[in-house]
Order: sequence, then C-alpha cells, then structure tokens
Amino acid sequence: MKFDSLAARRGRALMLAGAGLMAVAVATPVYAQENASGSTQATVGGADCVDADADGVCDSTTDATNADGSQAAGGTIVVTGSRIRRPDNFTSSEPMTVITADSMREQGFTTTSDALQSAAVTQGTSQINNYYGGYVVNGGTGVNTIGLRGLGPARTLVLLDGHRLAPAGTRGAVGSVDLNTLPTVVVDRVEILKAGASSIYGSDAVAGVVNIITDTKLEGFKLDMQATVPEVGAGVDTRVSGAFGASGDRWNVVVAADWRKRRALRVGDESWASCPIGGYLNGVGTALGSGDYIDPKTGKPACWTLDNGGTTINTIGISTRPGVDRLTGAVGNYNRFVPDASNVAGPVPGYTGVDYYTRDSFDPEMLKEELITPVETINLYANATYDLQALGNAQLYSQFVYSNRKSSSSLYRQLILDYAVGSPLLPAQFRNTPYLNPTAVSNGQLVAARSFIGYGLLPSEQDVNFYRWNAGLRGDLGLGDFRYDLYGAYSWSNSSYTTGTFLTSRVAQSLDVVDNGDGTFSCADTSNGCVAAPQLNAASVGGNLSDAYRNFITANVVGHTKTQEWTGSLDVNGSLFSLPGGAAQLAAGVEYRHSYLNDQPPAESVAGDLYNLTSAAPTKGTDEVWEVYGELFLPLLSDVPGAYRLSLDGSGRYTHYRSYGGEWTYKGSIEYAPIRGITFRGSYGTSYRAPSLFEQYLGATTGFLSSSSDPCDDYANATSPTIQANCAAAGLPADFTQKNGVTVYSGGGAAQGLSAETSKNLSGGIVLQPVLPEALGKFSFSADYYSIEVNNGVSRLGASALLNLCYGAAVFNPNDGYCRFVSRDANDALTVYDSYTNIATDKVRGLEFNVSYGRDIGPGSLQIDALVSHYLEQSSKLFPTDALVDANNTATQPDWTATFNASYRVNAVTFHYGFDWIGKTTNTINYFATDSTTGVVDKNLAAYYADYYYFDTPNYWLHHASIQFDVQDKFEFTVGVRNIFNTKPPMITSGGFSVYGNAPLYSGYDYMGRTFYANVTAKF
Repeated sequence: MKFDSLAARRGRALMLAGAGLMAVAVATPVYAQENASGSTQATVGGADCVDADADGVCDSTTDATNADGSQAAGGTIVVTGSRIRRPDNFTSSEPMTVITADSMREQGFTTTSDALQSAAVTQGTSQINNYYGGYVVNGGTGVNTIGLRGLGPARTLVLLDGHRLAPAGTRGAVGSVDLNTLPTVVVDRVEILKAGASSIYGSDAVAGVVNIITDTKLEGFKLDMQATVPEVGAGVDTRVSGAFGASGDRWNVVVAADWRKRRALRVGDESWASCPIGGYLNGVGTALGSGDYIDPKTGKPACWTLDNGGTTINTIGISTRPGVDRLTGAVGNYNRFVPDASNVAGPVPGYTGVDYYTRDSFDPEMLKEELITPVETINLYANATYDLQALGNAQLYSQFVYSNRKSSSSLYRQLILDYAVGSPLLPAQFRNTPYLNPTAVSNGQLVAARSFIGYGLLPSEQDVNFYRWNAGLRGDLGLGDFRYDLYGAYSWSNSSYTTGTFLTSRVAQSLDVVDNGDGTFSCADTSNGCVAAPQLNAASVGGNLSDAYRNFITANVVGHTKTQEWTGSLDVNGSLFSLPGGAAQLAAGVEYRHSYLNDQPPAESVAGDLYNLTSAAPTKGTDEVWEVYGELFLPLLSDVPGAYRLSLDGSGRYTHYRSYGGEWTYKGSIEYAPIRGITFRGSYGTSYRAPSLFEQYLGATTGFLSSSSDPCDDYANATSPTIQANCAAAGLPADFTQKNGVTVYSGGGAAQGLSAETSKNLSGGIVLQPVLPEALGKFSFSADYYSIEVNNGVSRLGASALLNLCYGAAVFNPNDGYCRFVSRDANDALTVYDSYTNIATDKVRGLEFNVSYGRDIGPGSLQIDALVSHYLEQSSKLFPTDALVDANNTATQPDWTATFNASYRVNAVTFHYGFDWIGKTTNTINYFATDSTTGVVDKNLAAYYADYYYFDTPNYWLHHASIQFDVQDKFEFTVGVRNIFNTKPPMITSGGFSVYGNAPLYSGYDYMGRTFYANVTAKF
C-alpha cells in the first residue's frame, strides 16, 4: 500500500513541535510590586530584588542591572528588546518570559539548555535536542538549539549578557547557537522576548530573543552539584559546577566552571520503544495496530517490520523464481529468500522465499541505539570589570567563555554486498542470472545476487570547542546623561566529527576476487591489505563476518569544522528632553560583523566513498555586515486623568550585507494605561534573517533515497489516480518497479542570488494588575495576540516533497513546475536537485495568557504562575502560487499548551508542584489530505487515510514536584521528581512522522520516564 500524498506533506512540514518540562516565574507583565510577605520585590526584566529589611537596598545579588549584566545607572535598567534605559517600574510593551536560576533548580533542570528547551519557553514547538542522534540536523549530532513560535532556531536570536552569541557545531550546516556552550552556575536569569526585534538587534531576531544574563556580582565561592536519575536506571545525568567572585573599590571579577555528563538512554531501556509496530488500522477497527501484520508466533502485531523500525537482514535478493514459502511451505514466485537448512529439495535448496513481512528485519543490536544520546561538556567562564575613573567615569569590562562538548551516537547499519554475475563467491544456483543493473560495488558488472546483512552498530563522535572573548569600554559621554558603550568580540570554534562507516571502494575491492583453488579466495587487487568478501552462504548472510573483513571495509572518517565571528559596535543612549510622562530617551549606534565558516568533510566523503551515505564537498564562505540603528522612547503622559501612563517607542535599522545588499527594518510600540492596574500594549514591526553562511555556500552534497521514494514505483497500486496518470504519461509501463535508488543533489544558494528573509510582526494585548487589599495578595494577568509572517523564506524543498509534487501535479509537465527539479534517465533512475532558495512563506498566529498570584497563607507564602498558549495558525507554503496550508493541531504541532507552577514557602522550606500540558491533536489527517496548490481538503483522501492511519494524540500531562531546604543562606538542598506518574509518549501510526517505537519524534514528550533529581548549592 502506498502513501503518496502523505509523503508529499512530510517533505514540506517539518512537523517539529513541543518542548520538555518546565515552568518558571512567568513575568510577562514586568513591573515593581510588593511580594506576599510585604517586602518590595522589583521584577526588573526578571531580576528579583527583595528588600526584606526595608533598608532601601536589594538583599539579593541582582540589584538593578542592565541586560548586559553591568550595573545600571540611576536606578534604571535595560530590558531585553530595547536599548533604552528605563525606570525600574516599567511594564513591557511586548510578551516576555523570565526564568530565574532559583526556578531552574526548583524544577530539576540540570543545565541552562534544559531550561530553555522546556515548555514554558518554547510553548509546544519542538526543539533540536539529544533525541535526534540518528537524524541529520543543522549543527550536527549532539547540538541543542532553541526556536520560538515554531519558526525554528535560525529565526531566534540568542544573546549572552545582551550581546550576540556565535553559532557552533559540526558539519557544513552550522548556523545557530549551540545551547551546550552556555554556562549554568553563573546564570542569574534568562529573559525571553517573544516578538520580532531585528530593528534592535539585527538579523535573526524574527520570532524573538533569548538573553542569558549572568551574575556579575558574585562574592565568594559557590558550589553547585546536581544528579538526575531516571527510574529505568539508564540516562543518568550529573553536573558539578563551581564559581568564585571577588571585588574591590574599582574592580570586580567572577570565574566559573561547569562539568556535565549525561549517559545514554537506549531504545531497549524503554518498553514503549522496544516493539515498534506499523500502527495501521483496518478500515473498521479503532485500536492502534489492528491492521498490522500479525506475528503467527504471538498472535499480536509484529515488532520491527519494515513499516516501522526494521530493516531487511539475513536475506538475499535474486531474480524472481519459484521458491518454497517460509511460512506455508507452498511454492510461489519470490525475489527475496532467507537461509533455511531444512529446505534441501525445494526449488531453491538451502533457502525459502519471503515477502515484505516474513523476511528477517530485526536484530537485537537495534535495541542498543540511543533514544537520548550521551554528552559530556566542560564550560569555563570569566568576567571582569575595572573602573578607570577617567574617560567619563568609564568602566572597562571583559568576558571570556570556553566550551567543549563531546557527544556521540551509535547507529545500526545494514551491509549490502552485491555479487556480480559469474562471481566465484556465489553458489552455482545464483551465479549466472542477472538481478540488478551495475551498482557502486559491483565493479561495473551486472548483479546476480544481493546479500542483506545485519552488520551491527557503527559509532559517530563529535568534539566541539567554542571560544568567545569580548571587551568593552562604557562611560559618560559628557552630554547630559548620555552614556556610551564601545564593544568588540571575537568568537571562534574548532570542531571535529568522526563517523564509522563502510567505504565503497573497499567493499567493491573485496567483491572482485579470484579463486585460489583450495576453497579460499583472494582479492584481485591486493593493495590496502584487501580481505576478500565472504562467500554468499547462510553464515555470511546471517552476519557472521570475520574481524579482518569488518576492519577492512570500515573506517572511522574524520571531518573538521571551523567558524569565526568578529563583532564591533558603538552605542550611545541618554535623555533628549522632558515630556509630561518623563524624559524622552534616545539610543543610537553602529555595528559591524564579519563571519566565516570552513567545513572540510572527510576526504572519503568528498570522494563519494561513503557506502550508502551522502557525499559532501567542502563548505567555505564569509560574509560581513555594516549596520546603523536608532531607538526613541517617548513617555507622553503619566499619572493624569485618563492616562496613568502613555508611552511610545520606535526603532529603525539599516543593514548592508556584502552578500545581498541593504535592508531597512523598523518597529513601533505603544503602551497605554488609562488607570492604574490596566495597561493596553501593542507593537508592529518588520524583521529579517540574512541567509546563514551554510545556506549560501553549502558544498555540493550527494544523498540517496530508497527506490520506494519514486512515486511511480508500483504505481499501478497507488491510491492516487493523478499519480497513476502522470507516471503513465511519463512513458512508464503499468508494471513499472523502480530498481534504483533516488540520487539527491543539494547545496548552497549563493550562486542563485540568495537573499534575506523578511517578516512582519504584530502583537497586542492587555495587562491587568489590580490594586488589591494586602489580605487578598498580589494578582496579575496578561493576554496577548501575536502574528508573524515570514516571506521569501530560505528553504530547501525536500527531495521526497519534490518527487510527490512533481508526479502529483494536476497538470503534469515533466519539464516544468516542480518537475524542473527532477530528472529521469534512460534507465528510469531518478535524480532530484534540492538546493537552498528563496521560496517559502510561514505564518504563525496565536494567543498567550499569563497569570501570577501570590499571598501569605498561614505561616508561609504562596506563589502561583501559569502560562497558556493557543496557536491559531501554523501555516506554510513553498511557492507564491501555492496555498497556505495550516499544520496547526497536527501530531507534533499542538494548538494548546500550558505550564503551571505553585510554590509554598515556610521559613527555610519551599514546596513546589507544577505540570506541563500539551493539548490533544486531531487535524493531522486533514492536513495530509490538503492539496498544497488549492488549500482544499480532499475529503475522499482524508476518509481513506482515516481508515488506515491513526495520528490523533491525546491530552498529555507531565507533573513534577520538589522540596527545597535553605540552611542559614549558606546551603540549599533540593530533591524532586519529574514525570511523577511515569507518563509515556502517545502512540501513532508510523509513516507520517519520524518515530521512536510508535511515539512521534517530538521534544515535548518525555522519553526518560519518571526521573528523580537532587541538587546541592553551597556558598562560602
């Protein structure tokens, strides 16, 4: 049964959504307030300043600071998303979430990366994390990235102390910040602005900005240790961190180190992942799996079939001929056989015939693949300031960050040996009948037999080194209260990636043999210490290969990736004139960036010598940008009838990239509080994203898809009449079967004039903060609407999508439309050309609600925070003539998500409980059945899919709880449990999404199960 329309949608929809577990002190309304105990708590862009003793001095270490970590002047702050210094009682004009270091420990997050990829930040959109060990991702295996609003990591800007972080990773497609490079022990808070901000920060701030702010005021020693232990006993995660801070009259220094090691969690460690089935329905049943192949040994759906997780092993492919059926013993026609010593007199002695389901497709070694890949990181951090007492009371500052990540992934590999016609390694019964055209390893000869061998696991390893050093000078300009900030930074990474693989040349060399006449064979070419391939027999087909042969055909190939980025900027800001609501503020500046990427794949990859893997050419390129920007803040009214507060903010930036030219962006926002406690806010602006270096210069890459990816493979049995008609129009016979793999060429788009993405960002909302009697506590509520539309998006169409869009077109032209990216040669082999280009449109709309409530209850104080997100639209299209097709409410793009946290503190003890909720999804079938050109759902196709495939996911809840003890403000102990009820990921039909077991590959679901954690923090 073919699933052509579904495959077409898979290529277009990334189908990533969700994020792990979390909730924090959600501070969308950013304001000063009294806390439940009566002391003053200024939630200053996420910094909690508690004046418990009413002496007018913050008791915490987060005394009014700038978003870059520096000391604020005159009781003002700089919040993420603006360069204007503002009074510390402002409210944000756009949605913002704040995560504090305390909340990270309370909720059991081992690292800053874990917290950033949690549900409170990502709101249902999937993130690239260590679930993706077996998948090709930008940045390479082991990379962790963050993307807001479902628009991906390339459209989210990550800052450290207010300054842009450079990307790091492996392979040619390095373009986003690797969250593994972030420190943990010195993080004070994280501010997440969920709105476009390119006019403030430049490229990439399309969906929002993540600003990690460190504690630059640390005094003394701080030791922080955490262990996270899943109940299954695997995947243990540990971290040990230390920091030291000291200061004098004119200087301050903070140094820190983090070490973290997470062990692997493997497929066999989780029962829900250990028996993947197809999960098909039968047209009348509703139980997952009721339409699957039933294993006659168990009477239940078979695990590890080719529908889901399995791969053909212990099997040979030969020309079609009569054979004895493996199960029934009846004689039929087969082109797949398995060794069977009991068959001594059948049509194919020693072998019995098998079909799609009865062949061998499972090896216990498959259970050793990782669900969550292992990683070990070391992060070093240093920050220093020195007051010069000159140049306008200038302060010299500098920061250094170093990170090393060692990660790995083990993948099960199938070895295919193609024995040429006449090969002496073949039994006489198979030796002289052609089966396949010449292949990469048959030495130019027709293939008589193919052996599908279960080889086992081959490793891949990554070693990523990232460095960033910056320095600056900031002080008074000498014009009123204007200040200046002169800044420079240099970031670089030097990484290597090692892959265990078969070498095409070695496999081919081993198959070209001569008979020694004594029952042994030698390579015709004995160079390289060649070891002859095994004879085709039951032992070799079953994977019994000598160590000498394994060592000869495999190699650990090594590639190297280097990146560099230079940044320089000058910013000035200060007051212009007085307005009824306060002083008008101006910020302006100039910035320069130069970036460099050089990826040198393994020489074997460049030569196309990686057997059944992609080949890649070097990726090398540079780009540079000059920018000028300005921002103006106008507090028009304050504390007058009808306007408790009214302010406007406008910003603009002109950017000129060497690669594609200039671009203007702008933004305007308004904040209006008619009375105290009610504030209306809104903004509109434009943003852009310059193409990443790899999108411009990615070296030509050759990859392969299976023969079944050809929509015309066995098209007589296809469900789509359109595909049947188009394949016939292409001149293919009705019984056509594709015997060749599909070749895919891809690369960068610089030669085609790749340009920047542009976007429009609209938001509007209300903040309610009523003035309540002290006995009722403190309450705030915010509701915001947002809309982001990205045009001219940089994308690759996806080879599978191109094939299905070509042959699924209502008007078929093999030389036009999508088919211009597809060619079919004289042997009917397909080639697809899939490079980066400006084509796509993405649109996201939604609502976001935040609630916060705190009050004294009994002997302690209660704090409740909740965030609810509702996507109204998550749509995309490839070409301008296409319709926007909405993926909202599909299996990995839920339309509803929420996080909830409640903490109750009594003296030195804090009890915490929270949950994350991912709403049920019901729209996947309709999405797959939607015509991409018209946007209309094919109801007949949807009905057909609904009879066979199950993609609905239920409401998904993850609960967590902890208890925290403070001992004399010196020691803090936290113990807790995540996923209290050991909730398993939901199960769906395979085929529409990448899956582990039958669970969608989606970071919002928990693969670890019930997990216990303990944290100890000590200060000296």
